[in-house]
Amino acid sequence: MKISLWYIGKNKQAFIEEGIKLYTKRISHYTRFELKHFKHVKNSESLSPTELMKKEATLYLNELQAGDSLILLDENGKELNSRQFAAFLEQKQMIATKHLIFAIGGAYGFSKELKQKAAGKISLSKMTFSHQLIRIIFLEQLYRGFTIIKGEKYHND
Repeated sequence: MKISLWYIGKNKQAFIEEGIKLYTKRISHYTRFELKHFKHVKNSESLSPTELMKKEATLYLNELQAGDSLILLDENGKELNSRQFAAFLEQKQMIATKHLIFAIGGAYGFSKELKQKAAGKISLSKMTFSHQLIRIIFLEQLYRGFTIIKGEKYHND
């Protein structure tokens, strides 16, 4: 199974880039993994939130392939603890999911069109985090999930 994290916008701070590199390297020991960065929509400041979400959705929808399983990281998604997230990953492996894609939305979240296309939504917290910081938080949880699946010492209950 290949896992991807899709996101919009650059990593502006060095510590974000360092954290992403650290967890990307760790995750690659368990699965094929890629980060896919999408550039901000041009002239986004002149668009309404709805128009911006639709344009951002088009970026994602144009990249989806048949057989891809898209999971939106959304504050209104299902909340999972780390063990439940590990079980989710393991279940996706068992049903031979070809490509599992986790997506972080833009500043206003996801459009209706993208939500309809998604296989599910997961919430990392009811709190709001910057879109840059959530990249590291998610990657750490992905790494943690694989260590739980493998029974390795990292996660403590």
